[in-house]
Amino acid sequence: MSTERRVRLEVEAVYRRDSRRILATLIRLLGDFDLAEEAMHDAFFIAVERWQRDGIPDNPRAWLVSAGRFKAIDALRRRARFDRSQADLIMLLEGQAQDPGEEQLLADDRLRLIFTCCHPALAADAQVPLTLREVCDLTTEQIAHAFLQSPATIAQRIVRAKAKIREAKIPYQVPERAELPERLETVLRVIYLVFNEGYSASSGDAVTTGELMDEAIRLGRLVAQLLPDAEVLGLLALMLLQASRQQARSDASGELVLLDEQDRRLWDRAQIDEGCQLLQQALRSRQIGPYSLQAAIAAVHAEAPSAEATDWHEIVGLYEVLQRHWPSPVVELNRAAALARRDGAQAGLQAVEAILARGELGDYHLAHAARAELHRQLGNLEQARAAWQQALALTRQGPERRHIERRLRELG
Repeated sequence: MSTERRVRLEVEAVYRRDSRRILATLIRLLGDFDLAEEAMHDAFFIAVERWQRDGIPDNPRAWLVSAGRFKAIDALRRRARFDRSQADLIMLLEGQAQDPGEEQLLADDRLRLIFTCCHPALAADAQVPLTLREVCDLTTEQIAHAFLQSPATIAQRIVRAKAKIREAKIPYQVPERAELPERLETVLRVIYLVFNEGYSASSGDAVTTGELMDEAIRLGRLVAQLLPDAEVLGLLALMLLQASRQQARSDASGELVLLDEQDRRLWDRAQIDEGCQLLQQALRSRQIGPYSLQAAIAAVHAEAPSAEATDWHEIVGLYEVLQRHWPSPVVELNRAAALARRDGAQAGLQAVEAILARGELGDYHLAHAARAELHRQLGNLEQARAAWQQALALTRQGPERRHIERRLRELG
């Protein structure tokens, strides 16, 4: 392999693994989202040439942060010829250490960035999209999919939020302990959405994205150390219990394997045990929230030796509690699927039809997939075919599309 090829592969690997950490550190150093993003891309561009000449550095991430910082200083010097207000910022940047050093556990730059993006001064509907875009590198299309909104709407919210941070000089820091509770709900929601995008990618040709799941779990552990709230522990438990199925959710060729068909011997028992222990800690507080309830549902699945042996009565009951206190059409859809296992396909289908009849989840492919499967079980093949076709039209993930196409072929 040529040196150029080897270096390009290494740069690509570092970008996939560390680009969002590098960006978070540059945002802290530069205090500007757009300047930091431009500096980061300049640094990666320079790395391709410099690393061929000088060799790959021992700490590529620190090298890229330093290179990005110097590129930003150069850019600011050029602007300063026309705008003297940049001079103070240049002096500040030049006075900073060149090596950003190792991250300390409670000074994690990505965690700082999450709290900045979730600052209460920002519009509530912009906090989560901004965080998913800047911290996790999700595209506006992926974020729009998670929110069931248009990409243009999401893009406008992100632009406005960045402008607000710049104009209001919102600090880039983890808040004091007394301030954590008011931001906790949004931060946990962000982490959960990151995990969900990793657990079930909204597009692409892979069922899961392990890096996103791992990053969400890592951030969840950091927040748990900052504030071991019951819902923080509940969310961490939920993510570990869901992640435990990762190896079983696709086969050797990358095709989707549904829960009922998974080889449960492939489930990660260490993650299940840790998740169940965290859930018990969360439940002992008696301040049960939506993440703890979802973790309890995941634990019922995790502890069942097979789909047939699953306690569907308990799962339906837990979903009913969740829907009563934290109502959402997606929770209602999950309850309908569990109801079908407990009371039969007709009961489940009636519940799904009621959701769709209200005009909810019409753009959510899993609602139509659930409807299709229940019609198939009842022998309503034409209705099943129509529902599968609706689901296919809304699905962008390769393995899910192929799964639906197989279902359509099986109908004849």
